[in-house]
Amino acid sequence: MNTKLYNLEGKEVSDIELPPVFNFPYRPEVIQKVYVNLDSHHYQRQGRYPAAGEIVSAESRNTGLGIARLARAKGEGFSRAGQAAGVAGVRKGRLAHPPESWKVTFKKINKKEKKVALCSSISSTAIGELAKKRGHVIDEIKSFPLVISNELENIEKTKNLYDVLEALGVESDLNRVESTTKRRSGKSKRRGRTNRIGKSAIIIVGAKDSKLIKLNESIPGITIKYVKHLSVLDLAPGSKPIRLAIFSQSALDMLKEIEIPSNMIVEK
Repeated sequence: MNTKLYNLEGKEVSDIELPPVFNFPYRPEVIQKVYVNLDSHHYQRQGRYPAAGEIVSAESRNTGLGIARLARAKGEGFSRAGQAAGVAGVRKGRLAHPPESWKVTFKKINKKEKKVALCSSISSTAIGELAKKRGHVIDEIKSFPLVISNELENIEKTKNLYDVLEALGVESDLNRVESTTKRRSGKSKRRGRTNRIGKSAIIIVGAKDSKLIKLNESIPGITIKYVKHLSVLDLAPGSKPIRLAIFSQSALDMLKEIEIPSNMIVEK
């Protein structure tokens, strides 16, 4: 299976052969399972103070008063006096079944399933229809996956990176992300998560110390990742395959190191 190699000006340089991992079958059900399990690994445990809603001087008034036998706050002459307290389902009462900090939220995943999902998500980047179905605007992109010469990894400025993406035909997808950016309100905004930003292309480089990695997320929607740190979480956000991917030539060479069983290779 071959694809085109482009330079920084978006011009075709030559044809190159893709690594065997791109002949791996498309397995959306495995990708979804592995994504959900891996996503659970960053969950933060939450719980409640065990005595919350119960620290109140309250007792029942028993029968004979024509009122329910709920525990009521003691005292008189203030608004809280006589109100139901200390039980679930009443104003300022306790929660019936509060979150518990000892609940196990970490979902395990088999190593083979994890590898199958990663290989399948990498090979799916060569299927343009999947990227279009996911919502990417790819009308100006000529080949999948996009492979760029190693000069890409030496870019140090965001403006230069944007010019390269524009030359490759990714500008329309960047405009899509910009137009769908949502301003949040409420608690998430107060905690610093002011905007919800969509996903555009992911750029995969072959050098861990590449200068390009420092520009990660400098353009809204663009993620830059070292090839050996690649995960299903990066390639299939929301467990929905597949994200528009741009590989450097050296990253593509490193993918040749992935060993694929011969019975799992499907010619495309």
